[in-house]
Amino acid sequence: QVQLAESGGGLVQAGGSLRLSCAASGRTFSNYAMGWFRRAPGKEREFVAAINWSGGRTVYADSVKGRFTISRDNARNTAYLQMDSLKPEDTAVYYCTTGPTGNIRGRTGLDYDYWGQGTQVTVSS
Repeated sequence: QVQLAESGGGLVQAGGSLRLSCAASGRTFSNYAMGWFRRAPGKEREFVAAINWSGGRTVYADSVKGRFTISRDNARNTAYLQMDSLKPEDTAVYYCTTGPTGNIRGRTGLDYDYWGQGTQVTVSS
């Protein structure tokens, strides 16, 4: 059974940084793409970033491009989301997800098959 466990969320002031981690287990981590989504209070879940199996290709939502960096360590079965220059509008629960193949299929929830429980990120102004 695939399990994803996020960590690293918390409270930070605007302009600050956080690094989220996603530890994966249950299948060969290096064979699958990874992604991050978020859901802000009262809003729909939205795509944040994704990375292919090797780390050689990444995609970002326009709202985080240039501020967030997705990466992975296949030896540690862990994906990361480095978040810099955080803004209050980045406040949300952040979810780690993994795709059914090694390539990035898309930016919707339907393009991914397993999800973590989420970690809260709160950015104060």
